[in-house]
Amino acid sequence: MEGRNKMESLSRGLSTRKPKEKKIKMLKHHLKLSELKLQWSIFAVLAALFTLFIIGDPRTFLAPDIYYSFMSTIPFMAIMAIAWTPVIICKEIDLSFPSIMGFSGWVCLAVFTSTGNVTLAVVSSLITGLLAGFLNGILVVKVGVPSLIATIGTMFFWRGAAMVCSGGFGGSLAAAKGTILFQILVGRIGGVVPAQALWTVAIAFLFWLILNRRKLGSYIFFTGDNIESARMMGIPVNRVKILVFAQLGFFAAFAGILANFEFLYWWTTQGGGYLLKTVAAVFLGGTSAFGGTGTIFGTFIGCVIIGSLEAGIISVGLTGFWTQLIYGLIIVISVSVHSILRRKT
Repeated sequence: MEGRNKMESLSRGLSTRKPKEKKIKMLKHHLKLSELKLQWSIFAVLAALFTLFIIGDPRTFLAPDIYYSFMSTIPFMAIMAIAWTPVIICKEIDLSFPSIMGFSGWVCLAVFTSTGNVTLAVVSSLITGLLAGFLNGILVVKVGVPSLIATIGTMFFWRGAAMVCSGGFGGSLAAAKGTILFQILVGRIGGVVPAQALWTVAIAFLFWLILNRRKLGSYIFFTGDNIESARMMGIPVNRVKILVFAQLGFFAAFAGILANFEFLYWWTTQGGGYLLKTVAAVFLGGTSAFGGTGTIFGTFIGCVIIGSLEAGIISVGLTGFWTQLIYGLIIVISVSVHSILRRKT
């Protein structure tokens, strides 16, 4: 009799577990469809925007020159936006990456000026960015400082460090122009296509692969969606968070190196204008400020929209003052849409 009761309870448990598993599968399928719809809607916004630009100023937007210009300037923001996306998916925030870009750019300049070795300058800059990002991760995970507060502090620290170390003066990297590394990083492929555009596409593909086809990507999404459930599943959430902060510092430094070589000069203000654009691009691209949701494709398209917006606004006859107004609207509307959708689910 006792064995029979056990069998009945076991069968009931199995019967209730199956519908739950079906619901989970249906939910995942629904989320995939929602993500796909979101990506196509962002792409539709891009297509509509460029249609308006072409109608408003066909001479500019039907000529290839402006697209070569976009390919040479958008990558600096896009690389940082792509690397910022996993941080937001993890339900954290990092506001220090433009300052890390600036300070790492100074390290690149200082090492190159001292040694004349481009490779050493690039490696030193990348290590600096990685350590700066790692410091953010330690402050958030080990010390327990909220990421917003921690990265506001490090944002001022690295900007101040760049000013103190440089004495407030910029510097030229013109001597690096003839090197092989210069050609690899920012040279013109076929004499036309900027190499940094190809680097951006390659980095976007790498991040897409990690987030969608690797275990680490699942860890990042689970950590941002529900950190307690992630811990119960055995996910090393602390290591995941430190990793996402560290990689952002690394790629901020990489963006700084590309900017140094593209303009052959380092300014003390390097990176200062990228914060608002990067935030707008990531949120426009469908990454939720509430964590657990985000796409690299969406971020990439968001970067193209934000990167071309100022040129488009000016070409259709409006003043550049409209640009920041539109950036602000994009951030508020994107976060509001995610908030409404989150409330419905």
